Amino acid sequence: MALSDDDVREVLRLIDESDLDELLIETDGFSLHVLRGAAEATGHRPQATGQTPDTRDSIPDTQSSNGATIDAPMLGTFYRAEAPGASPFVDVGTRVSPDTTVCLIEVMKMMNSIPAGIEGTIVEVCADNAALVEFGQPLFRIEPA
Repeated sequence: MALSDDDVREVLRLIDESDLDELLIETDGFSLHVLRGAAEATGHRPQATGQTPDTRDSIPDTQSSNGATIDAPMLGTFYRAEAPGASPFVDVGTRVSPDTTVCLIEVMKMMNSIPAGIEGTIVEVCADNAALVEFGQPLFRIEPA
């Protein structure tokens, strides 16, 4: 089931206007997990039957044949800089440490700083600025140190 950017924005708008703290939808080939700040603060993260442990607890990078990738830990809007017109957090050639902020992902009007999670050098920016990214989508390709 493919959703357009407008579909996702509408779902997030409806959730934002509701009293829900959390929404989890899973079907074949599609998964949507939205968590409002109150549920995050309590540490409540339900597991669906047969689901693997929550990947948000691990470092958001995966090994690939071309080095490693820094993947989106959540669905949201990807921003390379902290404000329009500001310099990007990182660019191709930037050396990063695990705690270096590489971008922001906006979810329900909340900006989430995304750390590199790995030491190395950025070799490719994989996502477009201000574009919707999905959970697990590569944001940057990095050559590990």
